[in-house]
Amino acid sequence: MTRHQLSGVVMTHPKRRHAAERMAMAAPPGALRVVMDPDPTGTPSVLRTALAAWDSVEDGATHQLVVQDDMLLSESFFERVHLAIEAMPDAALALFALWDSRNGAAIRFGAMAGARWVGAVNEYFPCVAIVLPRPVAEGFVRYGRARLGGWPDDILMHRYLTDLGVPRYVSVPNLAEHQDHGSISGNAFRGPRRSVCFLPGDRPGDEALNLTGLRVLPFFKYGVARCTVRVDGPGPERWLHMDCEQYLRGLELPRTLLAPPAGPESGASDVRGTWLTALAMGHEAARLGLAPDGSAPAVRPEVYAEAIATIGAGGISNTSTEERIAERREVLAAVARRALAAGHEAAAGPSPRRPRRPAGLTVRGGASPLGEHLARRLTDLAGPDAPLDAVLDLTGLREGAPERTLTISLPDDPRPYTLTVGEVYGPGCSRDTLIGRMVWDALRSLPMTVPGAPDTEIHPVYVDDLADAVLTVLRTRPAPRTLTVAPEEPTTLADLAGTIHTAVRPVPIHPAPTPAPPATTQPFPATTPRPPTWTPTTPHPKGLHSYSQWLAYEGTLLTVV
Repeated sequence: MTRHQLSGVVMTHPKRRHAAERMAMAAPPGALRVVMDPDPTGTPSVLRTALAAWDSVEDGATHQLVVQDDMLLSESFFERVHLAIEAMPDAALALFALWDSRNGAAIRFGAMAGARWVGAVNEYFPCVAIVLPRPVAEGFVRYGRARLGGWPDDILMHRYLTDLGVPRYVSVPNLAEHQDHGSISGNAFRGPRRSVCFLPGDRPGDEALNLTGLRVLPFFKYGVARCTVRVDGPGPERWLHMDCEQYLRGLELPRTLLAPPAGPESGASDVRGTWLTALAMGHEAARLGLAPDGSAPAVRPEVYAEAIATIGAGGISNTSTEERIAERREVLAAVARRALAAGHEAAAGPSPRRPRRPAGLTVRGGASPLGEHLARRLTDLAGPDAPLDAVLDLTGLREGAPERTLTISLPDDPRPYTLTVGEVYGPGCSRDTLIGRMVWDALRSLPMTVPGAPDTEIHPVYVDDLADAVLTVLRTRPAPRTLTVAPEEPTTLADLAGTIHTAVRPVPIHPAPTPAPPATTQPFPATTPRPPTWTPTTPHPKGLHSYSQWLAYEGTLLTVV
């Protein structure tokens, strides 16, 4: 007789009722019941059905399990779930994570450590197969009902559990796999959505073994090697979002190591993305004391192998067919294994002693997410001998300033540089800007309204490109003291809305009311020079997607200025 009793349901829509009933019939007797969307003809809403599922806890149950109808459960699913709630009765347990997610990155470190569960990290909390203690489940019903029509259930769950301080864990390997039977909630545009590590025959046991406190999470998503890094206090927990290449350059690894070894496919984008991601993973694994090859005594080799094999596959999943992913899987897995070893070996060398912010660099207005992201990029890219003795004043970048400017003052020069900046967007930027409001609506699956005449020209500047412009000025000391930081070719509000529709979420685009109000944009005299040799390098789709991820996972929890 256990101390805890599990109640379980499959949530579904009438269109997929038969799939839900098959899942319930395949489970142990009485383990799963079917809960239907209470308003199946209404606007598609996973949250609406999820709330009905969480509100259906059986009498006497201490925990509620909710599984979506398109999941494949492992052979030991129910045994591992029961053992886990005995080991962690107060925790929220996610039983699935995507192969291109931050939680997926955490699971890969867990596989290297021989852990059975990892602490969930800074993104949505996966809800396609999840267990909550009964009081937490009942509280989420009240919380979610007050927020219908906005954020999806997994973002709300992340916020809710974080606010309550509920421990959150994700299983290693996953106990469920996504079968991609089509997406009622509008996620089909993302391509195949597979588990970071699913082994149907995984054996139960050792459920108390967990890995928490991860601070660096490299992951390959949408064709880009990305990395989130936890910020040391003070203040609430928060994370910086950057490319793996920037992070690795900040570690002062040799430039030659950042490129895959020469070979027939060394220049392929999926090879490069996999290499950079795994290189960063290997370096961090060394810091954590983990073997990069899965050779530690507690490690289950099959779990390690599967977790590593999905790095490259997940990174190309948004633009690739199942056949193409299968074709590239083993090639990219071999790249990942070599990069893990290379990163681990590099970490064993002399450790840089350079402080995180170069001596002499002061950032006014830098006690903000935007300031933290700019300062970190300048630090990572400058190098140990860069001329960064300067004061950057970011106060002119605040929303509502008549002209958005950044000022650079140098100790050996009485005349400062003034950079007139375009529409800044990216990690650290407020959601209350022209671009931020459009991205914010798309994130919540709301229609975007073009905030002015569709042909209004704007000059978007991604945060990383702004930092690169500042670094160019510090290095070259150009003669003109007033400079423009904006792309040479502007875009229009209509084109920007179309890019957000593609890069963030395909929501409807509504024109501005007639007559369209003038958009508050930053004008640029054609004669104002740009920093010498500087040109923005971040494509709008990549920048907007990165911005949306930061807003969803950090911007919902922080007061952004």
